[in-house]
Amino acid sequence: MHRVYVNISIRAFSHFYRTIFPNILGHRSRFEAESGAEYLLLSVIHGLLNGECSPEIRLVGCSVLASPCRDNKMIKPCRSTCEALRKDCMHAFEAIEMAWPYFLDCDRFFAASEEGCFDPLSGMRARQEVALSSLSPEEPSTIIQFIYASNAQMYSLLKRTAAKCSHISHVYSIGRSTEGRDLLVIEFTDNPGHHELLEPEIKLIGNMHGNEVLGRQLLIYLAQYLCSEYTLGNQRIQSIINNTRIHILASMNPDGYEVAASEVEESNDPELSNQEGHLLNGWTSGRANAQNLDLNRNFPDLTSVFYRNRRSRHYRIDHIPIPDSYWFGKVAPETYAVMKWIRSLPFVQSASLHGGELVVSYPFDFSRHPNEEKMLSPTPDEQIFKQLARTYADAHATMSNNDTDRCGASFYRNRGIINGALWYSFAGGMSDFNYLHTNCMEITVELGCDKFPSEAELYPEWKRNKEALLSFLESVHRGVKGVVRDTHGNGIKGATVSVRGIRKDVTTAEDGDYWRLVNPGTHILTATAKGYSKVSKRVYLPHNLNKAGQVDFVLEKLPVEPDIDDHLFPTADSWDRFDPYNQFERHGEPVVTEEGIERQEKPWWWNYFSQSGMSSPNWLLKNGHLPTSDCNTDVISHLRLHPCIFKSFEIT
Repeated sequence: MHRVYVNISIRAFSHFYRTIFPNILGHRSRFEAESGAEYLLLSVIHGLLNGECSPEIRLVGCSVLASPCRDNKMIKPCRSTCEALRKDCMHAFEAIEMAWPYFLDCDRFFAASEEGCFDPLSGMRARQEVALSSLSPEEPSTIIQFIYASNAQMYSLLKRTAAKCSHISHVYSIGRSTEGRDLLVIEFTDNPGHHELLEPEIKLIGNMHGNEVLGRQLLIYLAQYLCSEYTLGNQRIQSIINNTRIHILASMNPDGYEVAASEVEESNDPELSNQEGHLLNGWTSGRANAQNLDLNRNFPDLTSVFYRNRRSRHYRIDHIPIPDSYWFGKVAPETYAVMKWIRSLPFVQSASLHGGELVVSYPFDFSRHPNEEKMLSPTPDEQIFKQLARTYADAHATMSNNDTDRCGASFYRNRGIINGALWYSFAGGMSDFNYLHTNCMEITVELGCDKFPSEAELYPEWKRNKEALLSFLESVHRGVKGVVRDTHGNGIKGATVSVRGIRKDVTTAEDGDYWRLVNPGTHILTATAKGYSKVSKRVYLPHNLNKAGQVDFVLEKLPVEPDIDDHLFPTADSWDRFDPYNQFERHGEPVVTEEGIERQEKPWWWNYFSQSGMSSPNWLLKNGHLPTSDCNTDVISHLRLHPCIFKSFEIT
């Protein structure tokens, strides 16, 4: 936690010179005021909120703890100032799951202007106006702090970003890690929480391997950047968000990150003698999850199923179901959560951000020959996968250049992209699973040779990758899209759309809409559904088309006839068979005490107060209660900040 030591004095209220006890809260002395949870909260609030709403929160809070007096009469702070502060800062408290402090209740402890109140922020505003008047006018810009974020700080940043841009963003959890940490996703779209007809959905995933941390940081920065730039009127960002539904999972393996971060912390300790040993361990420490499972080897191996059946003319290679045998193995809760997520939304494309090299790889990752570790193993969509990989590599600052002395130089002949199995083969990968189980096409982006770069490298890496990330988001608007309807105009869910020459179909979403990534040129598309007619259309996509072409289909209802081959090939019923033995139901069950009461998990910031030796301030919990007795007078830890300096005292 980064703390700024700022003392806020009653002198800030320049036209008042005295304070009076008891204060508004009933504290009878300075000692009692400084021994309460209210004072402790103001001491640590800058760190808790990462500097947001600081010093405003402290100034207003201090105006309650140490209200000025005139003619031996207490002057309350203005209610209008409190209400404005609550409106501007409530989202910051919600982001860390903290209730609005009771002593900042605008109705109870503040006064209207006609009652003779004072504005505790007037002095600060005056100084800001003087400072701003001396600056030359410039365009507003996005400000990002390029430092590493702990898991708690990451959650807080993402929640605060979503609250700040609630009109285009919200956060949701897809599950929990082995050790119970949230797998938190932040979404950006002009209608958060809803799929819109014909709007493509795209996901970005970071930190699948806990010790590969750059992708995690880049996605946190990207979330902040999208929010800020949209608000500032950046037309490119507004166009991306207004026409795309973006899902960002910054950390798929927060447990592994904890291990990796502690390893790096130890390696930087000057008292440790074996520095090289620690750095070497850092290459692998934290890679796996808390069960010691490599998440990128833990997905169902559908690629082997594809290879076994690819010569069968009738075998559908899209939406291959998960074999029941998979569930008898060890399935990580992180893998389970991501699989459910992938199945629940009609994702079109995806990128998984890794570290250790500088290259973009694409499926298949598992070799088509079991004895060949490095063998070109293309999917039916080899050309579009190459184009997706090229989109990121070419927009990256150095990934595709021909410098042979740089990180990733071994891939310079391919200009920074490679088929995954040609690089090295492995089964159970997430990208192959995306492709064979859903419509989604996922690439793997290796961001650099240093898996855990120094903090000084974070800003340069953001500059190297920002354009590549934005270009990748924009690239989902290519190929064709459309709606498959019946003759009554109703969308048909689960219809298949095929492209002649590419043996991989896509299926329609809930309302009948579909997206098919294809390169420019002439294509013949065919749409069909069980119990409906088959319709084909010839489509030409020019090279200069900068958006997806729209191709809609209308299918006529036909009588359903039994097909003797139905049982031989994948069907919707078998695809829907997910976790048939309910192996993971227990992960979603709440913790219940012996009395049958569901136990509320304390938020991460609770330790600030529980270790202070004072009565726990339950009024800070979302479902807590207001204090009903006098303030506790135990001595607070001397490590906190001192937010209010009392100028002088008068006891009445």
